[in-house]
Amino acid sequence: MRMKEDAMKNGQTKPGYNLQTGTENQFIIDFRLFPNPTDTLTLIPFFHSFQHRYNRLPGIGVADSGYGSEENYRFMQENGIEAFVKYNYFHKEQRPRYTPNPFHAESLHYNAGEDYYVCPMGQHMNRIGTRHDKTASGYITESARYKAQRCEGCPLHGSCFKARGNRIIEVNHRLNQYKRQARERLVSEEGVRHRGRRCIEPEAVFGQMKYNMAYRRFRHVGEDKVTMDFAFFAIAFNIKKMCAKLRKTGKELITLTKSIFIGLFITRYNGNIATCYQMNEKKAA
Repeated sequence: MRMKEDAMKNGQTKPGYNLQTGTENQFIIDFRLFPNPTDTLTLIPFFHSFQHRYNRLPGIGVADSGYGSEENYRFMQENGIEAFVKYNYFHKEQRPRYTPNPFHAESLHYNAGEDYYVCPMGQHMNRIGTRHDKTASGYITESARYKAQRCEGCPLHGSCFKARGNRIIEVNHRLNQYKRQARERLVSEEGVRHRGRRCIEPEAVFGQMKYNMAYRRFRHVGEDKVTMDFAFFAIAFNIKKMCAKLRKTGKELITLTKSIFIGLFITRYNGNIATCYQMNEKKAA
């Protein structure tokens, strides 16, 4: 796949993995490696990985526009995940000087009751059929096709479309509905907060990994070995992060050691150690 770091400036491909991480408070809570060069097809398998690790799905999903597909939106909606996931042109819409293209299919007036669009000249574009496409993951998308009645001699023909004959548009109504829902969430007060947090959550973790800790490439070959490689790194990263947070709070070394011990084993014993530790602390007090 093509890497972000291209020393030769020629777009050369290199063997590599697409590393996906889930973070909370800049701790790595889950990760998975993919051969996909893009992020769109990695979200659902990553959620399954999270479910396998924690026996549940997350309640909130925050991701950038690379994950905003119909398949991903539908999965999150059907599984009760509140999606704060951008779509491809969300940032463009938020610009102060953004003006939607009046000839774009999404800018045309749509009559949902009678299922037709109205072109800029006022002609009805009636539905003529449905197109089905299959994604690389096997998901079937459905797009409705609408055709204008007569575009010959229209004064807006040159600005509206370039092809010959009458204009035909294809609209994915389900995806448009998901985008409207995503837009409402993203521009809400909670959505703005999540968008701000996303910039300092996974991006900060990758920045620490690559530039502060010089972890820019895997030291093994093969998915199993590379998974082991990063798993050890993630454990060390979380311990380092936890120590830094505890030092800031001014805790003593003994308390720090106990907290690290609990952090290493709390997942395996489901909180039993933490309960015993809290009881011992109360007795000592």
